[in-house]
Amino acid sequence: MKLLMHIVFTLAFALTSPTHAQPQMLTDAPPVFSGAPMSMDFPNIELRTALQLIADFSGVNMVVADSVSGTLSLRLHQVPWDQVLHTVLQTKGLGQHSLGGVLWVAPVAELAAREKALLESRVAMQALEPLQTRAFALNYAKAHDLLVPLLSSNGVVSNNPAPRLLSSRGSALVDVRTNQLFVTDVADKLAQVAVLIERIDIPQRQVLIEARIIEASDSFARSLGVRLGRGDNNARLVQLPAVGLQGQEAATLALSLFDPARTLRLSVELSALEAEGLGKVVASPRLVTADQAKAVIEQGTELPYQVSAGNGATSIAFRKANLRLEVTPRITPEGSITMDLDVHKDSVGQSTPAGFAIDTKHVSTQVRVDDGGTVMIGGIYETSDNQNLAGVPGLRDLPGVGWLFGNRSNKRSKQELLIFLSPKMLLQRASAQ
Repeated sequence: MKLLMHIVFTLAFALTSPTHAQPQMLTDAPPVFSGAPMSMDFPNIELRTALQLIADFSGVNMVVADSVSGTLSLRLHQVPWDQVLHTVLQTKGLGQHSLGGVLWVAPVAELAAREKALLESRVAMQALEPLQTRAFALNYAKAHDLLVPLLSSNGVVSNNPAPRLLSSRGSALVDVRTNQLFVTDVADKLAQVAVLIERIDIPQRQVLIEARIIEASDSFARSLGVRLGRGDNNARLVQLPAVGLQGQEAATLALSLFDPARTLRLSVELSALEAEGLGKVVASPRLVTADQAKAVIEQGTELPYQVSAGNGATSIAFRKANLRLEVTPRITPEGSITMDLDVHKDSVGQSTPAGFAIDTKHVSTQVRVDDGGTVMIGGIYETSDNQNLAGVPGLRDLPGVGWLFGNRSNKRSKQELLIFLSPKMLLQRASAQ
């Protein structure tokens, strides 16, 4: 809607601007001259004669107002003739107005007064001209969206107020069922509305966006432990077995040692466990949207949690743990595609007293991609390495045999998130099927 109003206001400003040229004034931007070079060297020449010489050299049809008079001195060598004319006019405070291949030269104030008189005459004629009604059937744009720019004068384009397209006597109404716009105004305004509708009532190009969100994980864990026992009753000296990993108990190896008289027994039980995990989660959302139209696709879970009010009452609210892709494509004139992207990859985390936590991964950016190309907009790489040691103080640090008096575990994990996007413009004929 905002994009359509911006286009309408811009076209309305162009259509309501006078089609004739304005008096030439000094501006900040330097004019560009391309005429054939000419030379003039006169210590004192009549202004009208100088203008006549320029017209003879360039072949331009020129009319000079009666109020143009005076003399000037000039010496110009191989200067474009249009620059010579511009210099002479600026020196004497004159302007030019071109219409139908004829150049009219007059003082700037006189040209401005003429323009003002023409505008006032046109407004007066519109006040007397009979009104006409014309129906416009729109095929792609919504007729209701055109009411604001046609009837309102509050639109803004480039920080300048946009004029109302219809005259003060004009009116418009919409038939939503048939998507028709009925406009009542003078013939000139109806023609401008017809040009406006012809330019904006066109099909928007479609863009197919394919995304691949890859979340890979690699984990490795190792746990080593020991149990020491003494005597026939196997009294425990050290009780530090390996811990279980991923729901599995550690494997054990038992060994008993006796003295020659078999009066003393020492039992040793070793436990060890290794666990390795590889995982990959791939999501491939696809969506089609129009040029400069925002599209959203999401999938996931909503988690309930309790919310307390000030009066002690409680209610149930929901938090989302979703995969969400939000994109606004813009097709550039050279055929590439600029995308405003917002990607969320959320998942259910650990349980807390207040409810489940949400593990979030979020990327927000703007990228420019060739039609049919692929871009990786971001990657999140996480790695963790944990090592835990436990044992009998002092004994676990003994060289060579310290491992008999403790246990140890190592855990390493890696996680990586990669997001690939492939935009492709659809042919109008294909997208209409």
